[in-house]
Amino acid sequence: MRAVILNGSGRYADPWHRHSETSEALAELVAEAGYAVDTVDDVDRFLASLPADVALIVVNAGDSHAPTPEGESSAVPEASVLESANAAIEAAIDRGIGILAVHAAAASLRDYPAFERALGARWVPDRSWHPPIDDAAVHLVGNHRIAEGLEDFTVFDERYTGFRLDDVIEPIAEHEHDGIRHPLVWAREVGRSRLVYDALGHDVRSYDSAGHRALLAATLEWLSHVPAPTATER
Repeated sequence: MRAVILNGSGRYADPWHRHSETSEALAELVAEAGYAVDTVDDVDRFLASLPADVALIVVNAGDSHAPTPEGESSAVPEASVLESANAAIEAAIDRGIGILAVHAAAASLRDYPAFERALGARWVPDRSWHPPIDDAAVHLVGNHRIAEGLEDFTVFDERYTGFRLDDVIEPIAEHEHDGIRHPLVWAREVGRSRLVYDALGHDVRSYDSAGHRALLAATLEWLSHVPAPTATER
């Protein structure tokens, strides 16, 4: 199985996240799950020619509308590249692919409606937010297969809050702030494809948590079963 990590560089870099470091940590976990892993920096052009043998895409990239750090290019590719990339994402979702979107991915790939539809919810500037980074309690919820046998855990991380909900999501984990529970990890089946969004992963300390690593291992196992069976095939 081939996996590709879309690394937050160029216009997908931001001042708040060291994507190259977290991409390296994610590559280790994805390899442990049995994938051959590549990491790409030219996100748009890679997506425009997305190979058919890619079974898993890991989106570890920032918001292209955010400030770009010094030394990173903020140039937007020509329209033909954006159109080809969106069409390639749609085709991959139609044939069946696994997508793991982490942390800032909720605000990323804004030029691609196909990704936004698959994600199911969005980080919205001036509405979405997070408490200060700290030791966070993560509560497993629901009865999704990913959560089977897992226990609540703590992780030093940011807890994204206040997403715009666009479609049905199946919560796997939540966090609590001021007595209110908020979705933190969720799963979706989109046709024959599977997607998991994991709001954790601000920096490499997130992947030091044994509980988070266990959750990601279960997530990658579930995402590996694509093309997913349709409702009539189950």
